[in-house]
Amino acid sequence: MTTPGTEQALSNFIHVDTSRYLGIPQPEHVNPKLSIEITGHCFLPRLDDLESDWVAHVAAPAFKVYRRQRGGSAIDSFCSIGTGSGLDVLSAIEVLWARRVGLTDVHEDVVAAAVANVARNQRTVGSLVIDSGAGDLLTPLHSYGVRYDVIYENLPNIPSLSAEVVIEQKNSSAFVPPRTEEMPQLVKQQMLDLHYLALLQAREFLNPGGAVLSCLGARVPLDVFLELGKLAGYRPSILTYGWKVQGDPELIRDYGHNQACGFGPFYFYRADALQEVFANLDAGDAGRNALEIERSLQTRRTDPATAYAAVENGERIAHTVAVLQCELK
Repeated sequence: MTTPGTEQALSNFIHVDTSRYLGIPQPEHVNPKLSIEITGHCFLPRLDDLESDWVAHVAAPAFKVYRRQRGGSAIDSFCSIGTGSGLDVLSAIEVLWARRVGLTDVHEDVVAAAVANVARNQRTVGSLVIDSGAGDLLTPLHSYGVRYDVIYENLPNIPSLSAEVVIEQKNSSAFVPPRTEEMPQLVKQQMLDLHYLALLQAREFLNPGGAVLSCLGARVPLDVFLELGKLAGYRPSILTYGWKVQGDPELIRDYGHNQACGFGPFYFYRADALQEVFANLDAGDAGRNALEIERSLQTRRTDPATAYAAVENGERIAHTVAVLQCELK
């Protein structure tokens, strides 16, 4: 039995209903049914619960708001750091009309599959340019000498004690390998290392007038995200603000462990509380009023230990999400 909008094809392929996944009418630039290869190192998209899927529930709405912000005009180029299956790139092709795309990930098999997924599912064959490479953040794209209009990242927060974990484990993209770079104390305290490093690297890959869109689980206060952008040398703003179900409950436990070790603090919410607050809010309107909405939610916060206990008791736990828009000064 399959869930709406999905059907199992081969053991390592899934089919995605584009209209349902992106919340749009008939797609123009990608196939109506996306055939997506998933390798052993890649997370499965959460097609049975789109409220816990990052691309469908957070990235695609942010792309729509960004395009509205530009008066509906298309962008020429888009880049994804840590693309996974490539669904974020396909979303940008459809929503932003990008005709040159860059994508990176830490695993070679993930990058190869993502490139094939993008090429297979875009409709104007031959007119799309794909830059790709496996490795650290934007480093694999240096050889192309290209700048992009939009650079997008949805990177992990939780540190791993071992770089080997990130290379070998099936879903290792959930963890951050040890880094040797100097970090501002605020960045380290809130476990935002990769986001900060991605912003630093993006400066030499970003077109004038372009933007870096950082997809951030707002388990920390929004003013921390704004300060993150400033520390990296940008003019930051909150593009969209919303919420998503915490799809992997074990990550709540991991946040609790790190908070006990002195990081954070981190915040979660019961899903029904966030659903009530954001029910009638457009993501862009919520972004413009994000700080005010965050203040209204303060009494509903819960710490990771309490949140994990609630999950074990059968409750749905969620967190707020923000897309940070960073533009060059």
